[in-house]
Amino acid sequence: MNHQRIIWIEFTVGVFMLVAFLSAIFLALRVSGLVTMVGSETYQIRARFDNIGGLKVRSPVNIAGVTVGRVSDIQFDAKTFDAVVSMEIDNQYKILPSDTSASILTSGLLGEKYINLEPGASETTLGSGGEIEATQSALILENLIGKFLTRGKEGD
Repeated sequence: MNHQRIIWIEFTVGVFMLVAFLSAIFLALRVSGLVTMVGSETYQIRARFDNIGGLKVRSPVNIAGVTVGRVSDIQFDAKTFDAVVSMEIDNQYKILPSDTSASILTSGLLGEKYINLEPGASETTLGSGGEIEATQSALILENLIGKFLTRGKEGD
């Protein structure tokens, strides 16, 4: 009888540890943005940038600090030499005005890039397959330092 009780306790502790381990993995994936809730309906929009500066697929798309979507694809347009960024936006935010602007910004100490959308004032909305015309590329620190150094030499 005592032996069966020990086996039952070991089994219960093992099941608890397995559930805790799986929960920790799910939480880590959820926080990192690698997993989204299943069943969320989205629509796709695009934007063109001169330089995406390290933006990656799955990077967040924010409006006023709220994540409303994710970067779904990044392509290079050989005709215009632009990066074409496709974004999956949650359907509940399908009210974006057609004059919305997009900027690539940096978040956190590690410099993760994300897209920030600034809604405009247009009466028409940006539908599925729409393209954002007004964009601001990522600021590249090396370029800024280079401009600062060359400006300092001109004054000498």
